[in-house]
Amino acid sequence: MTNAQTFTLDRQFSAPQALVWRTLTEPALLERWYGPNVETVTHAMDLRPGGEWRLEMKMGRGSSFQKAVYVTITPIDGLVWLHSGTDADWNITASPMMPDWPHTLRTEFQLSEAGGITTLRLIWTPHDATEAELASFAGAVAGLGKGWGMGMTMLEALLTDLQA
Repeated sequence: MTNAQTFTLDRQFSAPQALVWRTLTEPALLERWYGPNVETVTHAMDLRPGGEWRLEMKMGRGSSFQKAVYVTITPIDGLVWLHSGTDADWNITASPMMPDWPHTLRTEFQLSEAGGITTLRLIWTPHDATEAELASFAGAVAGLGKGWGMGMTMLEALLTDLQA
């Protein structure tokens, strides 16, 4: 949707592009940075267009279930998935805490490397969203960098550990 609000985050890492790619596509690495302050558990990952990453984010006494359906995968340059909240049976559902939050978000990661520094660009856009969902997303854009930023800080620490 061309009028959808977009959230973009750019981060640079002192790591080879191929290593950053691995942290986006290998469950054991992805779980170490995705979802700050929660335990992320991968239930399935089928890294191919149309394949799904099914994940559970355990927090406190409950869990949040989500799935990502891969749209495009371009090793080692980037990937696109459609990300949705689900019930425990992986059926897309509305957010229980934010009923007007978009049911599906297009999530794109673009990677490039120059001089040993990898730039990661995250682009997050509502997908097939209603006007209420677009408004909810637009109202939240200013604060989205906090959660994603914490994840990127965890990713930076992971990349440092992997290169030690």
